[in-house]
Amino acid sequence: MNAKKYDHLATGIIYALVVAVILILVAILGYILFNGVPDISWHFLTSAAQSFSAGGGIRDQLFNSLYLLVLTIIVSLPIGLGAGIYLSEYAKDNWFTDLIRTSVEVLSSLPSVVVGLFGYLLFVIKLNLGFSILSGAIALTFFNLPLLTRNIEESLRSVPDLQREAGMSLGLSNWKTTTKIVLPAALPGILTGLILSAGRIFGEAAALIYTAGQSAPTVDYTNWNIFSSTSFLNPMRPAETLAVHIWKVNTESVTPDSHLISSASSAVLIIVILIFNLGARFLGNQLYKKITATK
Repeated sequence: MNAKKYDHLATGIIYALVVAVILILVAILGYILFNGVPDISWHFLTSAAQSFSAGGGIRDQLFNSLYLLVLTIIVSLPIGLGAGIYLSEYAKDNWFTDLIRTSVEVLSSLPSVVVGLFGYLLFVIKLNLGFSILSGAIALTFFNLPLLTRNIEESLRSVPDLQREAGMSLGLSNWKTTTKIVLPAALPGILTGLILSAGRIFGEAAALIYTAGQSAPTVDYTNWNIFSSTSFLNPMRPAETLAVHIWKVNTESVTPDSHLISSASSAVLIIVILIFNLGARFLGNQLYKKITATK
């Protein structure tokens, strides 16, 4: 067999593996959506969950997931962006930088259950925050930060050095070059990393069981006072997210329609993640065109 035949064989194997992965993904998504979408209704999305009777919804769980996602990104994005800029643009190639990168890799390999138990011991018990959205957001920051930092660093490193040299030749400082030239060029890659981390946050359950809790107390969606115990914006209240709700329904629920609730909730979870991913990708492309003045 000559080199050309080896090349065709290897290419065929690669294409076959890619097609297999795509088919598996389509089959999983198709199964979840096929079984869950018919049970999704406006009543299901806007009504509160029921503990014993049928006909409950996921209003509070869906909002809790989105609220927790926003808080986690608010906490983790500035830290991850600063760490990524430092490692890419300022850090020297020495043992301290290697130690930081090794620590990031170790932190990224921790199971979510371990992160949840750490958050439970530190934030819920030691700092006396209790089961709350804030405890869950901080715990998920530890869970999210390594992936976000590594992706931001790689996105900044992928920008050609020619652009940095152009900034320096214009008399710009290293900080101005980074923020005005390198960072806008790396924006699509950074947003991609943010999207990936947001998907992990939105679908996370194990870490939130021990930090945000498994209960969804009744809240008032007209109460905008974040210090009120009944306000939907209060970060100190316990909050059952959609992923935790799916786990709880499948393991503990005694409602007659628990199977339908589980299927529909899973479909909503997948749909929201797809909408968030596609919307963020579109927004990233528009921002990149605006910042770089490209058509």
